[in-house]
Amino acid sequence: MSLRTLLLSAFGLFSAIMLGLAAGAIWMVATLYLQHLLPWLALPVGAALGWAIRRGVHHPGAGAAALAALATLLAALYMSMLLAGMLLASDMGLGLFDVLRTAGPGMLWALAELALTPWMLAWFVAGAALAAVIGMRPLRRRAPPATR
Repeated sequence: MSLRTLLLSAFGLFSAIMLGLAAGAIWMVATLYLQHLLPWLALPVGAALGWAIRRGVHHPGAGAAALAALATLLAALYMSMLLAGMLLASDMGLGLFDVLRTAGPGMLWALAELALTPWMLAWFVAGAALAAVIGMRPLRRRAPPATR
């Protein structure tokens, strides 16, 4: 494995993680704005992440599909933990960053896990599967324009 391939793989992994975290934060804002759980948003989030990762990796295929599915599951996890932190902050009258710093990931995960239902998990898995399918598809190359 060459250094270039290793760096491209590391950059793809870093990009998938950052895209997943950003998608989870946006998902949490939409959930808070509508004041209703939106687990079905896993499908559009998964489609967007699958497309972005497929376009961003050097060689789309199984690796891009795995990264897209991982990023979608990370977005769902991050959204659940942020939502648990936000609900905890509103119940205690504290700021979100104070709660996130004080509670820590273990407590936030435990609170998020209590709110998970089998239907939510099914939506999350469906979103990850959609992301993998979109991430697996090869890019369509445009044909060069015909010259006269």
